[in-house]
This record gives sequence, C-alpha cells and structure tokens, in this order.
Amino acid sequence: MRQDLTDITVVMDRSGSMQACQADAEGGLNRFVEDQKKLPGEATFTLVQFDHEYEFVHKAIPIRTVPYCRLVPRGNTALLDAVGRAIVETGERLAKTPEADRPALVVFVITTDGQENASREYTKAKVQEMISHQTDVYKWQFTYLGANQDSFGEAGAMGIPMSGTANFTAATARVAYASASAQVGRMRTQAKSSQPIDNAFTTTEIEDMEGKKGSK
Repeated sequence: MRQDLTDITVVMDRSGSMQACQADAEGGLNRFVEDQKKLPGEATFTLVQFDHEYEFVHKAIPIRTVPYCRLVPRGNTALLDAVGRAIVETGERLAKTPEADRPALVVFVITTDGQENASREYTKAKVQEMISHQTDVYKWQFTYLGANQDSFGEAGAMGIPMSGTANFTAATARVAYASASAQVGRMRTQAKSSQPIDNAFTTTEIEDMEGKKGSK
C-alpha cells in the first residue's frame, strides 16, 4: 500500500436544477482540482457527472493531468445510481491493483443540489449497505455536500457520517468545493504520515458553506 497515494472520486450532480449555481459549481470543482495538484504526494482523480444518466468524465487519471472540467446542467437526479455505480467500479478497479500499488486513502466527494428522483438500479438501503461496508472494512472516506435538502438526513440514510456532511446554497457552491478541498487535503496529510483519518469539516467551513460567515 502506498501511503503517499490518494484515490479521489467526485460524484457531481449536473441535473437541471444545478443551472442556478452552474458557474460557481464549475469554478469550485476546478479550484478543488488545482488545490489538490499542489499538495505533496500523488493522487488519482475520477470525475463522475450524473443527471438521469451517468458519465465518467475522468477515470483514475493522475490528478496533475486533469484538464479544465465543464458542467452542463440537464435532466433529472439519479443520485443513488451514480453513487452505487461509482462505488462498484472503484472497488473493482482497486481489487485488480497489486497490493503494493493501492492507495492508502480512498475519498468520495458527493455533491448534489436536489432530491433523488430518477434512480432505477440502486435503492437508498443498498447504497447505505455499500458505503457502510467500504467505510468499515476498507476505511474509505465519504463526503456529502447538499443544497436544497436536509443534507444530514439524506447523507445519514446512505451511511455517510455527519462529520463529513455539510449544507451549501446556490451562492456558496464555490465555497463548498473549497471547504471539501481543505478537508481532503487534511486527510491526505494524515494518510501520508499514517495518522488516523479525520474527515470532519471545521466549524468555520460549515458556517461558510451555509452562508453564515459574518453573521455573528
């Protein structure tokens, strides 16, 4: 296992409702990638975009080679199918990787601004079972960023811990990706030095994503 290697998967909502924050979400994603490129250690990057369909934009490529990513909102929200398929495909890929070359840290960042309304293959219970298995057995880390919903309820029902969950608004989509980048950066540092992994957002990050900055 490589302590200096992180496998990052971003599962990004591109359904029609994302039009309200398209520019900030696109800019935020690209800032996330650029931030990760600057960190010590190596990382591979997978980008899955979904609406009622599912698309691998990038599949486990070195993060330093990731080009600018576009977001074109359309369609409905098949969140469960996107997450379920991404977990299966990541698991199958890593299972084929020699033990000595496997990443010490596997991170999923899931972003959505709407309620599930189009999945046909995976149920919430099935996704919860899959996430719990990968978290408990393989120590994968899952982050959930949600808007226009009870993000903690939705993430919890899928087995994602509250510590790695946050709400954002259309106005703070770019901030949400910046916070996720900082969170992933901390986890990469911890993994590289064989420390316990803590996927928690800071209080300031949570408040900034919720648009509460300067409210006190």
